[in-house]
Formats: sequence, structure tokens, C-alpha cells
Amino acid sequence: MEYQPGPGRNQLFVPGPVNVPEEVLRAMNRNNEDYRSPAMPILSKSVLEDVKRIFKTTTATSFIFPTTGTGAWESALTNTLSPRDKILTFRLGQFSLLWVDQMQRLNFDVDVVDVDWGAGVDPAVLRGKLQADYNHEIKAVCVVHNETATGVTNDLAELRSVIDACRHPALLLVDGVSSIGALDFRMDEWKIDVALTGSQKALSLPTGLGIVCASPKALEASKTAKSLRVFFDWNDYLRFYKMGTYWPYTPSSQLLYGLRAALDLIFQEGLDNVIERHSRLGHATRLAVEAWGLKNCTQHPKWVSNTVTAVLVPAHIDSTQIVRQAWKKYNLSLGLGLNKVAGKVFRIGHLGHLNELQLLGALAGVEMVLKDVGYPVKLGSGVAAASAYLMQSTPLIKSRM
Repeated sequence: MEYQPGPGRNQLFVPGPVNVPEEVLRAMNRNNEDYRSPAMPILSKSVLEDVKRIFKTTTATSFIFPTTGTGAWESALTNTLSPRDKILTFRLGQFSLLWVDQMQRLNFDVDVVDVDWGAGVDPAVLRGKLQADYNHEIKAVCVVHNETATGVTNDLAELRSVIDACRHPALLLVDGVSSIGALDFRMDEWKIDVALTGSQKALSLPTGLGIVCASPKALEASKTAKSLRVFFDWNDYLRFYKMGTYWPYTPSSQLLYGLRAALDLIFQEGLDNVIERHSRLGHATRLAVEAWGLKNCTQHPKWVSNTVTAVLVPAHIDSTQIVRQAWKKYNLSLGLGLNKVAGKVFRIGHLGHLNELQLLGALAGVEMVLKDVGYPVKLGSGVAAASAYLMQSTPLIKSRM
């Protein structure tokens, strides 16, 4: 069966890929060009420098790979570690699970701490592991900042303080795929050694760019790391950086022009304003969920995410049906429950280049779907709760004051 697009726009409220702004689409709407021409280094240098601003780093070196977050994971690991090096990591959702799988397949010695899906990393567990590591066998601590499957955001500043208090030399590697550019992220201040994100999340680009920032400590580690790497080798990039041509192989010029436009949109709004907007949208969504009489999958307010809300459904309802009904009837795309929470949660993504009215439309759609599947929601309850909050908290658009 061939699915037709349906009237109007698809309301894309999965936690990535997200809506692509018109400005970005227009920037990418161009022919191929010679990436060895004098024009490309100008664009390349500008995005490589400016992308560091969304990581809040002035000391790191940035790399932009034609890949996804999965490739960025591999780049972070293979450039800083050697086979059988010990990694301490935490499995608390589908994406941390997949990163663990990659670590194991890359032949690292992985100490996995399993965490309830819906909870975040316990600093006390991290402290105990590091304090017991008398010989400093742990070479890296790997943390997913924002676990998209469960809507959990880990407190990186607190985890960094634990590592410092233990005086442990392990590298801190962070998956910021669904956080960087939307949540508070301070690479230099929190002394993160490798941070990474993907183009299809907060940057509001199509999938296809894996963006990595490496601290001086990580670059130093890469000089002695013995893991095999070719496509993701930082050294190849660094050689081309010195030559001023930037790319050891063919980049996606269209995506780079899109990245330039996406960064410009973020900086025009102001990164701190972008982070605050995501905070508003996240809080409004949680107010709606509470008004519906449903619960957040996230087990404690300190872990709630401002980019995705995972909503628990009653045991007699299959959350997969909610997602299917939303798409089939209302052209609304919501996130499925994954792995351990399959059928138990649906996810509302609220990240990227979107505003309050777009979110309210999605929340209205969720209410209709809940009613359709037999959940006794009062129509308008969640929208009213979110609207009342947003009306009071949303500032005037900066350029229209």
C-alpha cells in the first residue's frame, strides 16, 4: 500500500528527526559544487568554529563527519581508547544500551551499571566505582546526557564533580545527541573530554552529520590510542585542517550550508534563549500529562527532560496503538516506546526549531488520540494547563519588541 501525504503538514513530534526550518531548506536547495574550490574552506572554517559555541567550548577541536550519532559514538571511542581498555558506563534506556553494544563489539572491557529505565545515573554508584579503582584501570566514563527512550536527563555537572573528588584521570565521554543545542550543556566548565551530537536533533537539520568536539586531553589521548579507525580518524582531519582544505574526503556540501543556516537561527535567537524555550516547552508538556491523569516515565523531577517526554499509559492500553492512531488519523507523529518500555509509553518530542503554538497543536492531537483509544481524557484539559503556563511564561519575540 502506498501512503499518501494527507492534507496539511505532518506534525512531527518524535524526539528526532525534527522539523526542518524553511531557512535551512532554502540554504540546502543548491547544486553540488567542487569542495576543493576556494569557496568551500570559508564555509568549512565558519561552521567548524561556530559549532563549538553550542557545545560552549573555546578549547575543544570540532569534527564534522558525514554520519549519524552512531558514527560519532564510534569516533569518540576509537580515537581515545585502545582495545581492552576499561570503560565504565550506565545502561538506562535504548540509546545507552546501543552505545554499550557498540563498545563491546569494538572490543573494549565494559563495566556496565544497569539503571532502572526511568531513572538517571546515581552519583554514589559512580563514586563507589571510581574509589574502588585503585590502579586507575578505568580509562573512560561514558554517559548519555539525555536518554531519549525514557525522557531522562543526567546531571553532568554533578557527575563531573564526583570524578574530580575521586581525583580519577578517566576521560569523560558524553552522548549529547538529543541535548546539545537544546539543553544546558557546558563542555569546558564541566570538563567533558569528548562530546557529540547529530544534525537531526536540536540543530533541526536532516540526518547526516555527526558532530564531535574533543578536548585537548582527548586529543592527547588519541596520539597513543591503538583502536583501529579509518573513516573516523581525527588525525586525517587534523592534517587537512593544517592545509586549510578541511576535508579528507567528500563532505556533504548541502548539509554544511544547512548547518550554517541552522547555526545562524540559533545565534539570532540566542543560545540561552533557545535553552529557555525548550525549558518552557518541556514544562508545558509535563503540565499537560499531569492534567490528563497520566504519569511521566521519568521517576524523579531532577531527571526530567526538556527535549522529550515519555508518557506512561495504563496497563490495559497499548501505547503502540496511540502512536499508530495519531499518524493514521491526525497526521501526527509521536515516538514509540522502545525495548523495555515498548507498549508502555509513547513519547512527545519537543526539540528543535518549534514554538508554543506548534506544541499546543500536538497536545490537542494527543488528547483526541487518547479519547479514540478509550482513555477517559477530558478534551482540552492538557491544552488548557499548557496554555495557561505558556501564556504567562512566553516572552515577546526578541526582534519584535
